[in-house]
This record gives sequence, C-alpha cells and structure tokens, in this order.
Amino acid sequence: MSLNSAGLEDIEEIHHQKVQSSMKSPPLQTASSVESDIHQNLKLASHEVLERAQQIGRSKCPKCSSSRMFYCYSCYIPLETVPVKNIPFVKLPLKIDIIKHPNETDGKSTAVHAKLLAPEDVTIYTYPCIPEYEGRRHETVLVFPGPNAVSVEDILLYIPKCAQTNDSSVEPVAKRKKCTLEEDRKLHETKLTGTIENTEQVRMKTVLRKVVFIDSTWNQTNKIISDEQLQGLVQVELKKRKTCFWRHQKGKPDTYLSTIEAIYYFLVDYHNMILKETYKGEYDNLLFFFSFMYKLIKTAKHSTGKI
Repeated sequence: MSLNSAGLEDIEEIHHQKVQSSMKSPPLQTASSVESDIHQNLKLASHEVLERAQQIGRSKCPKCSSSRMFYCYSCYIPLETVPVKNIPFVKLPLKIDIIKHPNETDGKSTAVHAKLLAPEDVTIYTYPCIPEYEGRRHETVLVFPGPNAVSVEDILLYIPKCAQTNDSSVEPVAKRKKCTLEEDRKLHETKLTGTIENTEQVRMKTVLRKVVFIDSTWNQTNKIISDEQLQGLVQVELKKRKTCFWRHQKGKPDTYLSTIEAIYYFLVDYHNMILKETYKGEYDNLLFFFSFMYKLIKTAKHSTGKI
C-alpha cells in the first residue's frame, strides 16, 4: 500500500502529444464511476501553474542543473517554472517517514509529491537508511498490507497497549493477537473514548505521532518490510481504498495504493476515525500533482484509443 510508483517520466512520455489539461479532474479509485466521484470532489488549488509549466516544457533544476519538468525528483524542489508561492502548502497532523527502495526510479515515484507539498512534516529516507524507532513504537505505525495488519479505525486498540509497556516488551505485529470479538472491541472503545468530549482530548488520548510508508514496487518490498528496524511497529492496512494509479502492477489487488494515495487516504481516515472531526478537504492538496498527472495520462490514453 504505499508502493506503486510513478510520476514525471509518465508526463514526459506524453508531453510531445500536447495534451490539453483544462478538463475537470476525474478521481482516485478504480472503476470509472468511482474515479469520477473522487476527483470531482477534491478541493484542490488551481492547476494553472502546472499547465503553464507544461507549455514551457523542461527546465534545469536550480540546485543540480538536471533537466526536469515541474519539480526535481532528486532534490525535492519545484522548478522556476513552478514557483513555490503558486503551489499549495499542506500542514499534516502527523509526521510522515517514507522509506524508499534504492532501486526505485526517482522519476516514477509519487513519494516526492508529499515532500514538495508538506515539507515540514515529510522526510524521505533511502533504504538501508531507516530511522531508529526503538523507544517510539508506542507512537509510530507502519502502513503496509498483511495478515496481521489492523485498520485505521482500530489503531487506538493497539497503540495505548504499547504505551503502557513503555515499549520494551511489545510483541512484534506477527505475534500480537488481533481483537476479533465485537464485545472486546466495544469494551476497548469504551475505555479509550468514553471520557473524550472534544478534539483536543482526542489528541491527548491518541499517542500516535508518526506514520511510516514504504516507497517501492511491490516486488521489491520484502527486504524493507522484514528489516529489524520496522519489527514491532503496529501495521496498518487501508483495505477499503482502491487505487487510481495509472501504472497499477499486474497481478496485485486494486487496494494496493501508490505512495501518495496511501498517505492521503490514511490521513483522511485518521481525521475522521481518530480525531473524530468532519473531513473538509484539509489534505486534498496532497494530490495536487497526482491529480494533474492523472488527468493528463487519462486524456492521452483516450486520444490514442487505449481506454
């Protein structure tokens, strides 16, 4: 779930087709009706700056001088054709760590979108460089699908347990028993939320501070996910979300999301289910670049008869 990658290389492949990018955004999930609903409901900043930059074409990164379009995926900075003041800034409620596979093609990764749009809250590491989470497992979760992964809604049933153990005796996810009985779940929820009366109390009750995502093709994830640094973290899966990613990997379920989709959907669910606030589009601009690229690629495929 945080793995399919793609980005500027896709745009550069279709740039010569002079695709018109003034159409309304279609969405992020798989079936066409679902896609349309999602993209149309996003509260995004204007794509005008990207449309102008597309007309201008590639330019040099001010830092490394590499030829790029829109932004430099190596330096994590926008180009002069896309001024920082003209792209949205997103403030996140949690810190995000992205662990990138060293063989992942930078130009195809959507992880850089998060760094460009939420620079204060997103850090990208290249494996085997992984932060030290020992002593922080009670406030950190790993978003990655698996048989022992829990839903965002159930995070509160597991994180407080970690906090009470002071982290030293927390069992790895694979050994931790899942809460399956509805009676047990209701009991836990009553204990955790019964005294919460407002959002600030929810924040105090929720010790979650950081979320880890893996940026890699699905076939390259085994080495990262099995790294000892990530063992013992509560593992979370976004089981009800479907990808709109244009390079969805053959043979994988449509619930396996691109990195930026996984970050976005996790935060939306966190906002609704953990903070208990009505979501009003606070994180929609995380999809600022993704939505624009989605439109261009879908339009290009239409024009060539591929869809």
